[in-house]
Amino acid sequence: MAEKVDYGTLKKGGFMRQKQKNNFSLRLAVVGGYLTAENLIKIAEVADKYGDGHVHLTSRQGVEIPFIKLKDIDAVKEELAEGGCRPGVCGPRVRTVTACQGNTICPSGNIDSYDIAVKLDERYFGRELPHKFKFGVTGCQNNCLKAEENDVGIKGAADVKWIEDKCIGCGVCEKACRTGAITMQDGKVAVDYDKCNYCGRCAKSCPTDAWDAPSAYIISFAGTFGNSISKGESPLPLIRTEEQLFRVCDAAIQFFADNAKPSERFKFTLDRVGREEFYKKIKEAYNG
Repeated sequence: MAEKVDYGTLKKGGFMRQKQKNNFSLRLAVVGGYLTAENLIKIAEVADKYGDGHVHLTSRQGVEIPFIKLKDIDAVKEELAEGGCRPGVCGPRVRTVTACQGNTICPSGNIDSYDIAVKLDERYFGRELPHKFKFGVTGCQNNCLKAEENDVGIKGAADVKWIEDKCIGCGVCEKACRTGAITMQDGKVAVDYDKCNYCGRCAKSCPTDAWDAPSAYIISFAGTFGNSISKGESPLPLIRTEEQLFRVCDAAIQFFADNAKPSERFKFTLDRVGREEFYKKIKEAYNG
């Protein structure tokens, strides 16, 4: 008699059934799109040895190795671990966190996106929930990672403040501002913070460092991009510390865990339950 296969457990561990019988596509955990040369070499070796010699790059920065046979699954996991790789997850749980390169590499970045992604991954990866739950981290208003498509999206911001005694009144910041938030008045800078989107272009363009621009965060909730498309909402003021950011993330994911029905995405939970109670919870977390 053939041995019974626990497909649910395999899927939880990143092995997804293919249309071809006895073949699985293995999803790897690629946090923030970051892979080392060692990782890539080992992935190539495994794909060549146990798959059909190719990999698939997913829309969420992941790597999938197709055509893995059931009998080889344990060997595949062991050999990938030798190269510092681990399986991802599928199903109703927190998925691998995506991120752009952030301010360690990109001139536009306001935050270290990868660092935040790693911390989110360490905090939440694989957590069992009523349905899948996605985090995305983008470094600035260029929004390369499309933060608002995620259940929780985090966007890097610059909490800009003008430093008058360093300013030479050149007006470069006014020209750099894309929202019309900055104007020159009698040789001085005036900022309309109702128009400011905290992109940080003013600080980055200034020739005399006449701006204080510490990193901050804009957070959005309940975005989707699939059968249903909706943009995540950002009901909170600017978040200024990591501690505050993770308090809010904790509150959001716990609200989903407590209120969602099975197979219900975060957006539809909020549509059903109502956003007022959710906003109350995250504002409490915001205020500490």
